[in-house]
Formats: sequence, C-alpha cells, structure tokens
Amino acid sequence: MTNNIIILAGGASSRMKKSIDKNLTPEKITQANQLSKGLIKFGGRPFLNYLMENILKAKFKNIFIITGENSSMFREIFENNTEFERLRFHFATQFIPQGREKPFGTADALLQCLDQYPSLKKESFCVCNSDNLYSINALKMLKNVNEKQAILAYDIDHLHYTKERISRFAVMKFNKNYDLLDIVEKPETSKIENYTDTFQKIRVSMNIFLFDGELFCKYLNNCPPNPIRNEKELPTALLNMINDGISVKGIPIAEHVPDLTSKGDILELEKYLKDQ
Repeated sequence: MTNNIIILAGGASSRMKKSIDKNLTPEKITQANQLSKGLIKFGGRPFLNYLMENILKAKFKNIFIITGENSSMFREIFENNTEFERLRFHFATQFIPQGREKPFGTADALLQCLDQYPSLKKESFCVCNSDNLYSINALKMLKNVNEKQAILAYDIDHLHYTKERISRFAVMKFNKNYDLLDIVEKPETSKIENYTDTFQKIRVSMNIFLFDGELFCKYLNNCPPNPIRNEKELPTALLNMINDGISVKGIPIAEHVPDLTSKGDILELEKYLKDQ
C-alpha cells in the first residue's frame, strides 16, 4: 500500500503535435500544438483534472508531477486549488541532457524525480501517465495491492483500440501466478499474438506501475537507451529487474483506458467525458 503517485507529464508530445484532425476547432488545434497533453481542455477543464479527481477518490495523498523545464502552468492549476486541497503536490523537472533536443524517456524522467525527492528512494510509489484516464477502480487496485511491486495488466479484449494502436503500448507475458516474465515496448503488430498467456489473454501495460524505490532505483540508474528510439524506457528497466530475479506481480484488469495521444483522440475523449 502507498500514498504516493508520480505522474509523467514531461514528454515532448510529438505525435500530438504532428497529427492532423480537420474536425477540431482552431482553439483546440492551438492547444494541442502548444500545450502538454494533460493541459488540453475538455469541458473547460484540463484533461489532467479528470485524472486528479480519480486519484483523489482513490485516496492517494502525495502527488509528484514530472514536467518539462517550464512547470508554471501545472503549478498554476494545482497549487492552492481548493478542489484538490486534500492532495499534497510536488513538482519535479525532467531536464533535457546536453546534446539532445527532447527528453530522454520515461525511465530518465522517473530517475530525475527520485533524485529531486530522495525520500522516494526509500518508499513505495505508483507511477502513471498524464495522458491516460485511469479509473478509480484501477488506481485503488494498484494503491492497495499487497505486493512490493506490481503492474496493471490490461486485457486487450476490453481496450477499444485496433491492433495497430495496441502495438504502440507495451505487451507483457506472465506465468500462471501472474509473475511478470517479459515486457516489450511497441512490439511489431504481427508479434502481439505471441504474448497470449495461459488463460488465452493478451495483456497490455498502460504505463501504470507500483515500485519499491529501494529495489528499483538501481535499474533506473543503469537503464540503457532503446537502440531504435534512443530513449530510456521504463519497460527496459523493469525487464532488467525481473531478469535479476526480483518479482513484479501482474494485476489482471478488464476495462478500457481513454488515451490522449494524437489530435484524433480529442473528439472521442470529449464524447467519453460527456457520457460519464
């Protein structure tokens, strides 16, 4: 059980900025091109507010938001916000290393957060994206699980995405006790079926984890960049840890997770939020 959750909000939002959707208003296009994805407004509120509502209802207490080098808009929204006055907000910065044009990946973001808040290296914490709307149920499952380290394992039959879209996530393989055996970020579409488990399910990571700071920090420090994408990715650090015999439990879950990746997701999310 943990009261800490770290939210990854420092990415470059490259797919969002490059994508095109002619059905959006000029205002929405401007937001999508200029803002961090979690700050794009839906019903007059930033997308991240909807996730924060669920985090509050799941009874987390300490929120660490990892941003790029300008965190002013995040601070403006969440510091002294009476809607979330029961939450304690902390802000970490993912600095871009010299010689790079964009951030160095999710494992690098988390390591920079732990370096800026060293107490987390001796505590447990959840980690999630700022551009996915995880349910209260999902957040509670991970927060309250009786394991040192865990990952939510989403059944792809309940995710409303094509195989091509699924291939942008990470697929996982578990044994019959749901110990994590393998995790592959952005697999080839043709190889997704290879990850069918003993229950005839394919399980996907939506980048929501529970980590033990003492156990995991070493693997963040030693995480090599992906040879194709040249980013330090959390699944790589996670795989190196389980290959050293450290257990990570999968928590099976069967529900959809709204995802804000490109401009084409904006209208779908507007409809989803109106229907809630």
